[in-house]
Amino acid sequence: MRQLDVVGVRVEMPSNQPIVLLREVDGERYLPIWIGAVEATAIAFAQQGVVPARPLTHDLLRDVIAALDQTVSEVRITELSDGVFYAVLVFASGAQVSARPSDAIALALRTGTTIYAEEAVLGEAGIEVPDEQEDEVEKFREFLDQISADDFGDEPPSS
Repeated sequence: MRQLDVVGVRVEMPSNQPIVLLREVDGERYLPIWIGAVEATAIAFAQQGVVPARPLTHDLLRDVIAALDQTVSEVRITELSDGVFYAVLVFASGAQVSARPSDAIALALRTGTTIYAEEAVLGEAGIEVPDEQEDEVEKFREFLDQISADDFGDEPPSS
């Protein structure tokens, strides 16, 4: 398992499909995952510290977990099969719940939970960015600083 940080979300052109970009904490690989617009908004809100007037689904899930006196100890991106990513929420009690990576990431950002990916997933879908391309990554980060959740439509979620 490799620990990941969330770089951010953006809309990939020309498909107009949102992606979340994760990066290995102790490595050079990035993991792009195409996600739905609703999840992109939820992730962007969490990264920007936006607190909606009413809780979004991921806020509600966080609050339900806390009300049940539980904690999510880690999020694991466990598999990539036929182009579909799979994840698991791991609770401090040892219980595990299957989740879409986009939902798991949105919850992880709200709970301060560490995100991991299986080496096989990173081996298959990870993208290594050479040092000379770090400028492009920095431009992407600057773009992420400029984007807001309003930039995402109301498309139904796809992952």
